[in-house]
Amino acid sequence: MARGQRKTVEEKIAEKEELISALRTRLKSEQNELDALYKDKRDKDLEGLNQLLEESGLNVDEASEILQEYVRQHSSEQQSA
Repeated sequence: MARGQRKTVEEKIAEKEELISALRTRLKSEQNELDALYKDKRDKDLEGLNQLLEESGLNVDEASEILQEYVRQHSSEQQSA
């Protein structure tokens, strides 16, 4: 059985370079989509927090102080346990 014409090393290298280039392009596109999803999630989370602040009547500084106190209390509880 006769085989087809064998590819030269240069042809194989060119094919691999082309494949790698296409994969890099695809990877960049996928990373951009992932970044957009993270941004959407962050925006949604921030929107939820903003709504909670509005409903509670707290401003950002007050909420920050409450959260800092909460973290201090829980970190001291963790250390004593």
